[in-house]
Amino acid sequence: MLRTKALPLLQTHIAGLVAQRVHQLASIKHMCGLPEKRRQALLYPFNSLEEHLSSQVSQEEFKIFYPSLEELRQAETLFTPSSKHSIDYSTSAVRFDHVPLLKQPEVCFMGRSNVGKSSLIRALFSLAPEVDVRVSKTPGHTKKLNFFTVGKAFTLVDMPGYGYNAPRDFVEMVEPYLLDRQNLVRTFLLVDGGAGLQKADLVAVEMCEEFNLPYVLVVTKIDRTRQGTLLALTLQLRDFIKNQTSTCFPQPFLVSSVQFSGIYLLRCFITHVTGNLQLNAKQS
Repeated sequence: MLRTKALPLLQTHIAGLVAQRVHQLASIKHMCGLPEKRRQALLYPFNSLEEHLSSQVSQEEFKIFYPSLEELRQAETLFTPSSKHSIDYSTSAVRFDHVPLLKQPEVCFMGRSNVGKSSLIRALFSLAPEVDVRVSKTPGHTKKLNFFTVGKAFTLVDMPGYGYNAPRDFVEMVEPYLLDRQNLVRTFLLVDGGAGLQKADLVAVEMCEEFNLPYVLVVTKIDRTRQGTLLALTLQLRDFIKNQTSTCFPQPFLVSSVQFSGIYLLRCFITHVTGNLQLNAKQS
């Protein structure tokens, strides 16, 4: 009898602990009370760089994907779990022949060790804090292909980091996945905002180009990067994409997993490229 009565109290306590783990800016509704300039910087990080941009540079090049606030809200619902829409860690694999057979669209995240990949994925899933995305202070913590299912909408794959402390069989693990995964619709290649494109990143770019994969560059840790440095890197990436790539999305994305800048926009892009949200006159 006591156990029966105690169960609702325990469930309430657990729900309270989960709620405490939700970042205060995880949802758009939580940041709508902020000053306009701060709100715009969170929703569209490039806006905060516009005042430093030369008049000879077109701002539209950095607003190719520029959804409305309502579209951002619609995308957010896909990252919000419910009784009919679960968001869960699914499984891990160390070889391509061990990956789960899934038909729904898939996106994968890859980047150098310590680029902030797992932190970014945790921020994307911050509305579902019970999802276990392990973040480590030790570079190269991710050693497997980790699969996260977002209802029946899509799957997100956390790839092992390359570079320092990468798995010895990194190439054997990653190349077959990128080359043969039929439901992979977009690869997100992360670039450290403070370090810029490194040699290891260029190898990853070459691999995406060789396999004719649609991919996008995502600049991480922008909260640690001075605006002048960030603007220079953004312009560099724009030129790099335009002149040296053929399958890369022309607009780099800027994100901060700490301040949540760009998280809403990236959620919306993922929702769009997986076919779960149609936007008017937007490229993908």
